[in-house]
Amino acid sequence: MKIGLAAAGSGGHVYPALAVAEALEDLGLARSDIVFFGGDRMEADTVPAAGYPFVQVDVHGIRRSLSLENLTLPVKIWKATRVIADTVTAEDIRAMVVFGGYVSGPAGLAARRRRIPLIVHEANAVPGIANRMVAPFAESVYVAFERAITKLRSAIVVGSPLRSTIENFDRDELAPRARERYGIHSGATVLGVIGGSLGAAVLNELATEIASDVRRAFHILHLTGAAHHDAMAERAASDPLWTVVPFEDEMEYFYAASDVVISRGGAITISELHATATPAVVVPLSAGKAYQALNACDLVEAGGVVVISEEDRGEIRDAAVELLANEARRREMSDAVRATRRTGVARMIGEHVMEVARD
Repeated sequence: MKIGLAAAGSGGHVYPALAVAEALEDLGLARSDIVFFGGDRMEADTVPAAGYPFVQVDVHGIRRSLSLENLTLPVKIWKATRVIADTVTAEDIRAMVVFGGYVSGPAGLAARRRRIPLIVHEANAVPGIANRMVAPFAESVYVAFERAITKLRSAIVVGSPLRSTIENFDRDELAPRARERYGIHSGATVLGVIGGSLGAAVLNELATEIASDVRRAFHILHLTGAAHHDAMAERAASDPLWTVVPFEDEMEYFYAASDVVISRGGAITISELHATATPAVVVPLSAGKAYQALNACDLVEAGGVVVISEEDRGEIRDAAVELLANEARRREMSDAVRATRRTGVARMIGEHVMEVARD
């Protein structure tokens, strides 16, 4: 039995799909029986590197600015749907799970064309266009955040599928190895800075401002994104309390090493902060109808993070520094978040997919 998974564009779509793939393997599927569909962005590297078959299709989302490429989009969707539908037939794929990004539309349409069960998972508080388009004919629709139900009214709130290393996160057990991994003294207080899988220039600049404070006594662990790494590494070269890393495949080590995190509000980052109970200052991307701020709402209500606009750099810096200096407050935030965690999401979705695929 083979299962199709479709995810594209960003870690917020791709990593939940990989978590479900991992769960499907645990449930008995061979890796070769889990077929991914995507485009030419991070999924084109990340999925094959994880060892799964990958079918790349030529499709993109709607361009936000006026673009002639938008005129070709219906043709691209039609062609991508045909490629995916033909693969479903050739590989005898029995069910399709879509996780968002531009490939979800063609994958969902292909599932409908071939009359196989379709399952949708939406990781963001504001569902994407593609998932909204295919949700009406899905077998089941799952969402990570309560607010997504305003657009996907038949959805069930389950949280995000997370890889087992995050799902089973144990800070006390991992912290010594994490500090050693990054060359950070075991007794240091650590500020982690992360801009998501693609990096964030604003947070990189903010890290530079924080590092420039001569009174700073804490270590900065900084995930820059590959595109920004060389420039940031040059800035950090003379600072022994500033560790710069381009990207981290094993994010459990980043969270275990960090006492406080400054991050964007991407869906996967918010879900990982939740699962690891890491106190954070979330700086939402201002574009995209404030969806990143909405992603963080549940954690704000739980008391695990504070959200500050990227325009308020001084306030972001002050909030992070205050948390680093207040261990009791950090413990309160972590305890509050642990009480609201959702676990077992990847396995639950995997079990459901296997069930409907056998019918």
